[in-house]
Amino acid sequence: MSSRSILLLGAGGHARACVDVIEQEGRFEIGGFIGLPEQVGERMLGYPVLGVDADLPRLQREHPNALVAVGQIKSPQARERLFELALEIGFRMPLVVSPFAHLSRHAVAGEGTIVMHGAIVNAGATVGRNCIINSMALVEHDCVVADHCHISTAAAINSGVHIGRGTFLGSNACVRQGICIGERCVIGMGQRVLKDCPAGAQLPPARVAE
Repeated sequence: MSSRSILLLGAGGHARACVDVIEQEGRFEIGGFIGLPEQVGERMLGYPVLGVDADLPRLQREHPNALVAVGQIKSPQARERLFELALEIGFRMPLVVSPFAHLSRHAVAGEGTIVMHGAIVNAGATVGRNCIINSMALVEHDCVVADHCHISTAAAINSGVHIGRGTFLGSNACVRQGICIGERCVIGMGQRVLKDCPAGAQLPPARVAE
């Protein structure tokens, strides 16, 4: 067993993006993926799909680290379930940060979170566990992003924003400073959030001008 070996829990598009971040960071050796039954035995980006969720207790002995590599749009439920399952089995859930991202030394990010290429998490910000801070996303100073959130590509969260647990913020969305967004919200791509959003709010993608 290598203490650097990591399993990716998921074998879809987001998992492929996670592979590149992990390879570039260089701290871990990718042991393989956990996928769907029909994917087992296949290879993706040169790494094997080793099994399904039920195989995790067996695989943990050889691969002590894990990262939830399932994407999140409508619901965080799958990511939450996998994260809690992996912790229960005994996996370590490391923070993964691209060398092409900036996580301020004055910011905090929790276990199982990935900060992807080009993202910025600025001073005084707090990002919870099992979050995706996706490519080119901006989390400005003094923001709080709770557990199990996905801040999508090129989204911008301005200073002092609070985002509740399990919320999805779509690509190129922008949140005004000081706004509070509740738990399990879905903020569509391109939205401009100018007022507080209650828990469970659903804002559709911004419309293209006709």
